[in-house]
Amino acid sequence: MADLHLALDRSAGGLAGQVARELRESIRSGRLAQGTRLPASRDLARDLGLSRGVVVEAYEQLVAEGFLEARVGAGTRVAAAPSQPSGAAGDGPEPAAPYYGHRPTSPDLAAFPRQAWLAAIRHVLTTMPNDAFDYGDPGGVPALREQLAPYLRRVRAADATPENLVIVTGMAQGLSLVVRVLAERAGRRVALAVEDPTSPRQLPLLARAGADLIPVPVDEEGMVAEELARTGAEAVLLTPAHQYPTGVVLSPRRRAELIAWASRTGALILEDDYDADFRFDREPVGCLQGLAPDRVVLAGSVSKSLAPGLRLGWLAAPPHIAGSVRRARGELDLGSPVIDQHVLAHLVASGGYDRHLRRMRREYRVRRDALVDALAEHLPEITVHGISAGLHLYAELPDGRQEAVAEAARTAGLSVEPVTWEGARRRPPALVIGFARLPAHRILRAVEEAAERVG
Repeated sequence: MADLHLALDRSAGGLAGQVARELRESIRSGRLAQGTRLPASRDLARDLGLSRGVVVEAYEQLVAEGFLEARVGAGTRVAAAPSQPSGAAGDGPEPAAPYYGHRPTSPDLAAFPRQAWLAAIRHVLTTMPNDAFDYGDPGGVPALREQLAPYLRRVRAADATPENLVIVTGMAQGLSLVVRVLAERAGRRVALAVEDPTSPRQLPLLARAGADLIPVPVDEEGMVAEELARTGAEAVLLTPAHQYPTGVVLSPRRRAELIAWASRTGALILEDDYDADFRFDREPVGCLQGLAPDRVVLAGSVSKSLAPGLRLGWLAAPPHIAGSVRRARGELDLGSPVIDQHVLAHLVASGGYDRHLRRMRREYRVRRDALVDALAEHLPEITVHGISAGLHLYAELPDGRQEAVAEAARTAGLSVEPVTWEGARRRPPALVIGFARLPAHRILRAVEEAAERVG
């Protein structure tokens, strides 16, 4: 284990933040190499003359940010960076971008309902017949589809039945499979309109599945349907409940225009039900699929409500699409893990899923309020948008400040990403700032520190 030299200013307070900052900078500078085992929290606290809780808080913060990793029996170590390919430039495959990390859209993984999930596992393993452990229906086990259908009708106003639901391994696979089905039917690549701006992570998945992507601008009412009509798109991908990254809710007028466009052209709407579970200052907004089930595919998952690592999601689709996606799943990977599907079904049926969501809505609202208030006090030049729902806010900045504020915020422990627009329209520079993984008191300290760094 490494001996550590950490410079602390005890008169300044915020000792856990100081310990985290010193360790973070040591890792970034290379003073603490990948794989280095850190002292146990009790030992480091004794060496520094601090309470153990201060060190534990600092370690937990850096684990959440991805700088450290903690494993039972192996202690706490500096996390390994993504591996890079050997050889000269241009030789071999390009390095893959790391998919894991402290994203602005990440939920609080420490809040995963472990006890409720464990109880559901015990119930499932006790009651499942032996045959249920065999390969399941590639479209999803009936028990989960039978629970999800009434749940989606109740909370999302969806037109969902067990027959038009397909269980997938998360939103990414669900959307990719729909695009693949459309491309195979057409015998060519499909013209898919996407929101501008949007998440850059899903674009390569859609392109690889067979889509030619067409950016369509988003304004204060959502995607501009008028411009969509000029693209010749055969399908469109939307986040109507809480647009990523701007946070705009698709207006009733735009909803009607988009459904009319799809009905007139025969196009398909892919509805990413992004952030629909977490709303704070507005009434729930029903999904588009409930208004036009023959023209809309609703895609949802538990990645934000529970954890992305579960890789559980669903599609509510027109029968011909649902059938094709079910067949594709059988040909690609034989379906999702059976036990996890039964566990989620039991959690929904028992009310445990609803209880967890209610608890997390209350907690995320506290954290959102803390971030909004702290930005208003310490970085008043930032204008925030999109705060009525979701796990992030959209922050507009004065010209020339985006990179400085982003770096200062990351260094302070906030999760931040820049926003990029594909179109030629002039837009203020903006950042996406997440608030779900940090408790309110840490958010306040992080914003204060970021403000000090940018001056």
